[in-house]
Amino acid sequence: MSLALDRPEFAPPPQRGTPRAVVLALIAHALLIAALTWGVRWRSEADDGAVDAELWSTTVMQAAPRLSVPEPPAPCPHHRRPHPRRPTASPAVKPPEPAPAPAPDIALEREKKLKEQKAQKERELEQQRQQQQKKKELEAKERAEDEAERKKEQQKKLAEQKKQQEAEAKQAEAKKAEAAAKQAAADRAATLKRMQGMAGASGSDDAKGNALRSSGPSSGYAGRIAAAVRPNITFPDADSVNGNPEAEFEVRLAPDGTIVGVKLAKSSGLPAWDEAAERGLRKTDKLPRDTDGRIFPSLIVTLKPKR
Repeated sequence: MSLALDRPEFAPPPQRGTPRAVVLALIAHALLIAALTWGVRWRSEADDGAVDAELWSTTVMQAAPRLSVPEPPAPCPHHRRPHPRRPTASPAVKPPEPAPAPAPDIALEREKKLKEQKAQKERELEQQRQQQQKKKELEAKERAEDEAERKKEQQKKLAEQKKQQEAEAKQAEAKKAEAAAKQAAADRAATLKRMQGMAGASGSDDAKGNALRSSGPSSGYAGRIAAAVRPNITFPDADSVNGNPEAEFEVRLAPDGTIVGVKLAKSSGLPAWDEAAERGLRKTDKLPRDTDGRIFPSLIVTLKPKR
């Protein structure tokens, strides 16, 4: 009753027979090792006599003469003679059979097809080469035509320029000849008038007096003086002037026509125009001769802002 109270209620029961179980396990392992050893030995002895191989060769060979081999020593009666193991021969490996040769028709057809493909490729290459050659020739021809057209246009322009230059030269020569002719006519007229003056008729063509020479300048001399002086006058306000007022200047001349003195005799009422006209006279420096070649020592020159 006391033992039951000292032991826990849910504790496992105490183990019994442990030495006996260990002895039984050792005996079982010993038997298993013995069985494995006997099985391996039996299988190796059985394999020694079960393998048989045959060697052969495709070529016929003569056997060599037998050599005298010393006999092996007698085995010990207690020693077990090992069973000779025959060499294991690998199974004979047959050489691979060659592929069957293609039929002659198929080979010829294939060769014919290859030749046709090669010929087709060569024809295509030749066509491409011919097309490229034609393209190059066409481009060269177009360049040559463009160059010829350009040269033709250039020659045409040069011819037109030369023709224009010749026409301008002829026109200039004609103007020069016309000016020379006018100058020669004027010189002849002046010479004729001088000759007439020397002969006693020094008046103008429309003169009506009885004197051999007019005392004053000719009727056109004032216009000649104005034509010589006006290019030297600068007066930009001429168009804005009311009317056309006159400014009179007393001009003294040297025997060769050089202006030696200018004096305002009558104002135009526009100081700006008076000053511009006086500057123009002084800038002219020299007045032309009259139609008969005379130079008057003193003149009254009238200038207007508008022509």
